[in-house]
Amino acid sequence: MVGPVARRPESIPGVQHRFDPRRPWFNHNGLNMFTPNTPAPNPAALAVLCDALGERAAVTAEVGPWKSGAFDLLARSGALAGFIPAADGGTGAPELAILDALVAIAARCLTTALALTQWASASRIITGSEDAVRATWLPRLAAGTVTTTVGIAQLSTSRRHLGAPALIASTAHGGWRLTGLCPWVTGADSVDAIVTGAVGQDGQQLFFIVPTDSPGLVIAPPMHMLALSGSRTSSVAFTDVAPSAVIEPRTAGGVRTGGLATTALALGSTVAALAVLEGEAVHRATLAPVAEALRAETRGIEARLRRAATDGDTNDRDRLRADANGLVIRAAQAALTATKGAGFVEGHPAARLVREAHFFLVWSCPQTVAGIALCELSRIEM
Repeated sequence: MVGPVARRPESIPGVQHRFDPRRPWFNHNGLNMFTPNTPAPNPAALAVLCDALGERAAVTAEVGPWKSGAFDLLARSGALAGFIPAADGGTGAPELAILDALVAIAARCLTTALALTQWASASRIITGSEDAVRATWLPRLAAGTVTTTVGIAQLSTSRRHLGAPALIASTAHGGWRLTGLCPWVTGADSVDAIVTGAVGQDGQQLFFIVPTDSPGLVIAPPMHMLALSGSRTSSVAFTDVAPSAVIEPRTAGGVRTGGLATTALALGSTVAALAVLEGEAVHRATLAPVAEALRAETRGIEARLRRAATDGDTNDRDRLRADANGLVIRAAQAALTATKGAGFVEGHPAARLVREAHFFLVWSCPQTVAGIALCELSRIEM
């Protein structure tokens, strides 16, 4: 088996503590990221966190945010707690505040931001579980004493064309057992548990919490991707694996793809590209109108994102995601063009940003969003 070497606390068999569970989830300056009922993250705490993430972004891109300490920073800043309801040991930050934080984090380290969204998706599913499971997992997730990720692409956007379910849940051996494959799991070899989804014998989708040291679970080596290989994304094979908990779909909320968090990360990557472009524009006045036009478009996307989070309107979400995808790619290309040959050399921020921008064309991308992109690329009128 490939996976972390586990130290097993009595309260959660099969998972390891990464930090002292008695340590509070605020940073050394005492600045908590989220305050209940406040619609924005604490700006000072967010600045401290983002500066620290930026300082180790290069290392994180190589080894992942779990090994680089970036995920520890998220825990100590209170960022993780904001995603967990107050009743379950977190601070229950409103969606607007969470989206603001995601944009800022993605602008400094997209690898960390990606890992955070996968942790958040897993945590959201766990909030739909029964009280005992919530009490076991959520306070520790908020504190960062255990880590998780999600592997549900097989239920939403990946391998659906094959007909047969990629991961099957059965009760043939007196308890739930999982057999099959999760094709995409961020941080699989670096976290304590995977929240995954499988199809039961009756065709119903179910969610499960599976410790990564479970017998029968095999984590493939992380993939070498066009960008964000530091996310340590792997496929995970299951052979008669016993999960630690099952979560009914009616409480877990089902599978969601292309949500507002993905748009927020695209905005954050756009902000990073604009910083490169605007840096070049300081010395070349001809770039100023280009930078300002892209900056204005970014403000427009941000306003639409905030409206979607505030009024709950889902009608514009796919179009919003598609527009954010197009913007982040064009902003990265503008940064590359402005930096000329220097930007085309490995190690230059522009080179990295161009690769990372294309990630949004394939990550958590519903068919409607992919369709919009393909029509725009082929100049087909929709």
